[in-house]
Amino acid sequence: MSVRFFNCRILTMLDDKIINGELWTDNDRISYVGPSVASPDRSFDREIDCKGNLLMPGLKNAHTHSAMTFSRSLADEYCLNDWLHKAIFPREAKLTPEAVYWFSKLAYAEYLAGGVTACFDMYFHKEENTKAAVETGFRHVFCGAANDFGGFEDLERFYNELNSFDPLVSFIYGFHAEYTTCEDNLKYMSELAHKYSAPVFAHISETKEEVEGCKERYGVTPAVLFDRLGIYDFGGGGFHCVWFNDEDRKIFKDKGLWSVFNACSNLKLASGIAPVYKFVKDGMNIAIGTDGAGSNNSLSMFREMYLDTVLSNVETHNAAAIDPFTILKAGTTGGALCMGLKDSDVLSAGKKADIVMIDMNKPSMQPENNISRNIIYSADNSVVKMTMIDGKILYEDGRYTTIDIDEVIRESNKLMKGLSDI
Repeated sequence: MSVRFFNCRILTMLDDKIINGELWTDNDRISYVGPSVASPDRSFDREIDCKGNLLMPGLKNAHTHSAMTFSRSLADEYCLNDWLHKAIFPREAKLTPEAVYWFSKLAYAEYLAGGVTACFDMYFHKEENTKAAVETGFRHVFCGAANDFGGFEDLERFYNELNSFDPLVSFIYGFHAEYTTCEDNLKYMSELAHKYSAPVFAHISETKEEVEGCKERYGVTPAVLFDRLGIYDFGGGGFHCVWFNDEDRKIFKDKGLWSVFNACSNLKLASGIAPVYKFVKDGMNIAIGTDGAGSNNSLSMFREMYLDTVLSNVETHNAAAIDPFTILKAGTTGGALCMGLKDSDVLSAGKKADIVMIDMNKPSMQPENNISRNIIYSADNSVVKMTMIDGKILYEDGRYTTIDIDEVIRESNKLMKGLSDI
């Protein structure tokens, strides 16, 4: 399918400049970005008058647990350790593949309505998750979720199968965290990284207690431990990174690792505030995720980007601690590169047609003193007019093209009857 978007503003994310012009797509790729063309010498399957609205790359949710939509507002009174062991792990033990399928679709609906075109998802029952992603047309990057309770036996199989299954689906090695993974399994993770020259991701330094526990077990922080074991020899990174010290940040900077921070979840679970301004100052690679709906409870990237900006202001007592465009870049381009989606990072000819249209007529986007700052400081999911993935429009003007939202909501609530009580 070919689509012509005309009479639009375009934020390519190559820089912070706004282009007035048009954008064309052919099948799954962008074929033209540039000035308006009075009479194109070709035909299109569809031509869309954007009426001055903004096109930008889709937001990338670089750390989430999609099917955890089942736990939204079920466990709001706990800090991380109790949240996991008292509220989440017991319920996850009851999750069926069917439940993961439907709760993932519920997450996709929320992502699409919020301008998210890809997620970096750490969860289980990947076969059903894959089915849901492909049916929806959603770009889904799996991160291994192995720990001492299971998952290591399937890591290599998933790596080989999911990276060749469908263009919308890919798999990156990962494990849950140091505190749920014994040394032998950590060493096995390193072996796989070396066998495939592959990056590895994990939850890391999310709480102060996690870091202190790792020091008691190994004498060093999780980042230092993973580095010494060779887990990071081929790249990767970590989720949360709240309690990073100078040595941790230096390892991530020197090795080109990705720090993915999750402000809402860390605040809600009372875990702390990631020193994002230090990450930026040190020149680290940064991306943004929501974490799961059980600890957030929203999957809105707009809220994440706002908090990541203003929390740095509070931490530094400096209202200009971070340029908002830096955070917008982390939420789009940074997330794509973190997930290995090198063709989905910016809007330019030859790149994937993963595009969001922002409704500039929403009150929160006016006046247009600075459009990119409006996106960070005042936008929410309501400004998303259209979401396109792989050249297909999946969400437009409040309607889904591949999701029967009534069915998803009905099935999700039906499945909650066996999960609410533990």
